[in-house]
Amino acid sequence: MNLEKIFALFPVIESDELILTKIEDQHLHDLFTIYDNERVFEYCGIIPKHKIQTVEKMIGHFERDFHKKSRIKWGIFAKKDRSKLVGIMEVMDFNQKVNMVTIGYFLAEDYWGKGLATEAVRIIISFLFNKVEVNRIQAEVMPANENSKRVLIKNGFIKEGLIRQASLWSGKGIVDLEIYSMLREDYQ
Repeated sequence: MNLEKIFALFPVIESDELILTKIEDQHLHDLFTIYDNERVFEYCGIIPKHKIQTVEKMIGHFERDFHKKSRIKWGIFAKKDRSKLVGIMEVMDFNQKVNMVTIGYFLAEDYWGKGLATEAVRIIISFLFNKVEVNRIQAEVMPANENSKRVLIKNGFIKEGLIRQASLWSGKGIVDLEIYSMLREDYQ
């Protein structure tokens, strides 16, 4: 795993339709719209944030996590309106011993059902396998989250199974999770 490809300089990842880039102060109102929506986090281990000051501090936390090399969060932007933050893509749990990472993603509710999450996952997979040289990408999904499971399956992820009562998620308690993964050999 070549972590320098992620953490040397903040990577910008593009496709024909999307740009994944750094979330900055000017994106605060769009970020707040995402974090203030209960429905966005119905199936996530994230508690919605209802104060804009809290979300403003989170931008600094994203920067801190990046410099600690523990997690990276990209803003998802449509190329046709580069100023509008439509979602977040993150990579975390960098396990160098087995060359594995975990991804997570969520979109502002107004952008659900438009193929943006599928495209964002597609380009992050390419980046992680081709540039960062990971061997395994995984995602943890609550069993009821059918939309997220479809995004992963469209991108070639394989459902490995259900881990029962395996994780403590903020605001949800102890939850069951389905594990989806893709190996480098599956991608090539």
